[in-house]
Amino acid sequence: MSAAGKAREGAAGGPAAAAAAAILLRYLREQNRPHSAQDAFGNLQREHGLGKTAVVKALELLAQQGKIKEKAYGKQKIYFPDQDHFPSASDSELKVLDNEISDLSSKVQILQQNCCLMESELKELKGSMTTPEMVKEIEELKKDCADYTEKLERIKSGANHVTPEEKEKVYKEKKQYCREWRSRKRMATELLDAILEGYPKSKKQFFEVGIETDEDFHVTLPPT
Repeated sequence: MSAAGKAREGAAGGPAAAAAAAILLRYLREQNRPHSAQDAFGNLQREHGLGKTAVVKALELLAQQGKIKEKAYGKQKIYFPDQDHFPSASDSELKVLDNEISDLSSKVQILQQNCCLMESELKELKGSMTTPEMVKEIEELKKDCADYTEKLERIKSGANHVTPEEKEKVYKEKKQYCREWRSRKRMATELLDAILEGYPKSKKQFFEVGIETDEDFHVTLPPT
């Protein structure tokens, strides 16, 4: 082998690198879309057992040889096949492809909408009771209903009902007591106010001698 040939082989990393480059070139041409070194490694590692370093070197070699194109985006590089390798498409073929893209885009949009609806339904179902939980809830409600029905029947069948006359008497007595309560409260307030006019200390200190008010017991007069 000539010195130039040995130099090229050394630069290429030997037969192993050449084999890796061939695998990657065939893969990129079949896919015909951009790949990063990580993408290519992840897709080919299991089938061909290529290491990450071998993939990176093979891609750089192919780019140096002009068989693929290399583009840098910040710190990341992407690789894609030279489009001159592929036959040119006619206007009619491009139109067909455009129609296919439009159709597929419409299908994707419909699928996305369906996914959103299904996710919403799934969320609603997750927040709902399960069938066993609903059966248990129904049984508990039936039991409560039976208990209340029994209680109602006991009340209806009881002999100690309050007659309308007795009820009216209780209401009248309540009004009378409230009226008396209100009258006595007013008189007591007026008396205390009169005493406090000449009392040298505060109202609070005066009440501390043992005077109790409705407010101390948290009671209020019913509305008239």
